[in-house]
Amino acid sequence: MPFVLDNSVLCVWFIGNQATAYADAVAVRLERDRAVAPMLLRLEFANVLRTACKRGRLIAQEAQLVVDQVRHLPIKFDLQTPEVPELLSLALRYDLSSYDASYLALALREQLPIATQDAALAEAAWAAGVGVLSV
Repeated sequence: MPFVLDNSVLCVWFIGNQATAYADAVAVRLERDRAVAPMLLRLEFANVLRTACKRGRLIAQEAQLVVDQVRHLPIKFDLQTPEVPELLSLALRYDLSSYDASYLALALREQLPIATQDAALAEAAWAAGVGVLSV
């Protein structure tokens, strides 16, 4: 079954010392399923890589290799961007950032669980009825 992939899971696959059992299990799940994500994931992930380079956790060449690896993952990027009123409504209702609200909006539209390690987003996913991907 497909699922919505959150940046909090994607990042730990590539940034050292952040691995978790949940993220590892989602990676295994991705071998047989596909993930969907809002286009925002690309921006968030690029920013994480930039920050890792700036803090000396990665060098630019390593970051480029990570970009190439991510490009080959079975992630379908959703081209539909939620309108501001929808994002604001979800953000206020579930006490989320507008960024996290975009993941929730996609999960609600597609009726898919979210693979996330973000506590607030997980709580919102359960409250909204789509839940968190179980692995």
